[in-house]
Amino acid sequence: MPGFEPKPKVSTGAMLTLSDGTGVIDRHADFPSRHIVPRHVDVWCPPEDGTGSETRYPVVYMQDGQNLFDPALSFIGVDWGMDEAVMRLIREGRHSGAIIVGIWNSPLRLREYMPQQPPISSLGQGILSRFIEQTGGEPLSDRYLKFLIEELKPFIDAAYPTLPDRAHTWVMGSSMGGLISLYALTEYPEVFGGAGCLSTHWPIGEEVLVDGLGAALPRAGRHRLYFDFGTETLDADYEPWQRRMDGFARAAGYREGRDWLTRKFVGAEHSERAWRQRVDVPLGFLLGGTDSESAGEA
Repeated sequence: MPGFEPKPKVSTGAMLTLSDGTGVIDRHADFPSRHIVPRHVDVWCPPEDGTGSETRYPVVYMQDGQNLFDPALSFIGVDWGMDEAVMRLIREGRHSGAIIVGIWNSPLRLREYMPQQPPISSLGQGILSRFIEQTGGEPLSDRYLKFLIEELKPFIDAAYPTLPDRAHTWVMGSSMGGLISLYALTEYPEVFGGAGCLSTHWPIGEEVLVDGLGAALPRAGRHRLYFDFGTETLDADYEPWQRRMDGFARAAGYREGRDWLTRKFVGAEHSERAWRQRVDVPLGFLLGGTDSESAGEA
């Protein structure tokens, strides 16, 4: 896996143009919504092949979109390198490509990404009270998902050459972004074909959150689940919670290495740097098929 290499990029107003031949990013600034506060949305498409083909692509909707393409915008100065990751799949003949939709977070990130239904259940009142005390309000994730389903996805499908059906629509994120991605799948299984959840921040909701989302998993057969975690910094606390979720995936009929994959990355920290180093794994699994040989520890 290549290390971090800064990419020079040229800003052209509403569009960022990559100078390294990996395509063009359209920035839809302050994308409006009736449900949540406006935020930027970046859309990356594979470069045209010059043949005039009318290729249509699956779409991966990703959280924390400012961290995906440009190190100058990313939280720690290292981006996920999503454009390079898709291009590697194309060059290696593993996939024909995908459109990446990067949804920037807002100052209400924690409230928008916290799955809403488990904490408001009768078993979740303690978790909900603690969350409100820490963040200043109740979760807003149901509104966030309405924005994604009712406003953003229809726009993307109208404006870009997408394959809009469930089998070609994915959602992915890390930490709290992993939680909202899994929540999107459980709430809208008819829209999303699977979820990629990296370094999922289970401790914020403990058993109530894990068990609530686990019980809501769609039955296996038409969806894919990807989870992972490291062993350093925040990720050091995740394994017991992840193994609990693995039990729900198994009970729902998911087959490890086929339509469900959980990976442990020994030595990996909780950062964009770590997610950049392994993003090929979830991307390839969600888009490309089985990965039974890589189902064990890394």
